[in-house]
Amino acid sequence: MSLKVTCSLGKTFGAEVSGIRIGPHAGHDDVQAVKALWAEHKLLLFRAQEVSEADLVGFSRHLGELEIHVRTEYLSPEHPEILYVSNMRSGDRNIGILADSEVGWHYDQIYLAQPATGSLLCADVLPERGGDTYFADMNAAFVTLPQEVRQRLEGRKAVQSYEAFNRTYSVPTSEEQKKRSPDIEHPMVRTHPVTGEPALYICPGMTTRIVGMELSESEAMLDYLFEWSVRPEFVYRHQWQPGDCLLWDNACTMHRREPFDPAQKRLMKRTTILPPTELARPF
Repeated sequence: MSLKVTCSLGKTFGAEVSGIRIGPHAGHDDVQAVKALWAEHKLLLFRAQEVSEADLVGFSRHLGELEIHVRTEYLSPEHPEILYVSNMRSGDRNIGILADSEVGWHYDQIYLAQPATGSLLCADVLPERGGDTYFADMNAAFVTLPQEVRQRLEGRKAVQSYEAFNRTYSVPTSEEQKKRSPDIEHPMVRTHPVTGEPALYICPGMTTRIVGMELSESEAMLDYLFEWSVRPEFVYRHQWQPGDCLLWDNACTMHRREPFDPAQKRLMKRTTILPPTELARPF
């Protein structure tokens, strides 16, 4: 197959790509082309895919090692590399995380010592309306900040809290899960492990404070940065269609989801991709 970019998505990032079927048997040249386009565009859309769970895992492994998510109760029984994002139920329990309410802006796995490089999310069951996903280009947001603000961020770290996210958007973690995901400090500017480009590495969902700043100053700075980073020119809104798969760069994009009617079913399946070992530097 011959890959090609068929259209752009956002103003500063994102591209729809055709000419490849997601699966473990994707050819070497196609996989290398996907990696190059992923690094260039940060967000790739593949339309009209027919993806089994084995296909999703097999293709994702071409892109890097896969993480087993801390929320083990929401993993695929057959393929634990896959996290279910869903409001569907089996008996008396939800099969997936994040149900059907609004989910605010966040980076996947920002709360881990070695955060993920990417996520691949494929639509399995979609509601008739709602549940759109928004993405923000945090590289563009950073490089367009006023110079004096960028200087104030140099060398700064911020606290990332998965528990803060769960208190607002999800259900509490178990004591064992809390031990695996304690609050952690990360630089506020992440250097991309592949491209070397800088990006704001904070998010409203999990960033609670800036280390070494007075609380009032920290809150004011974070509020400013949160508002700046979701200006329309940095944001792409994705309205899902059956067969859509989105591959995003988790080192330089954050995302959020709109709510949808609880009476409507939604099931998305996601892998979480870690950076290749030779490129696995923290920031």
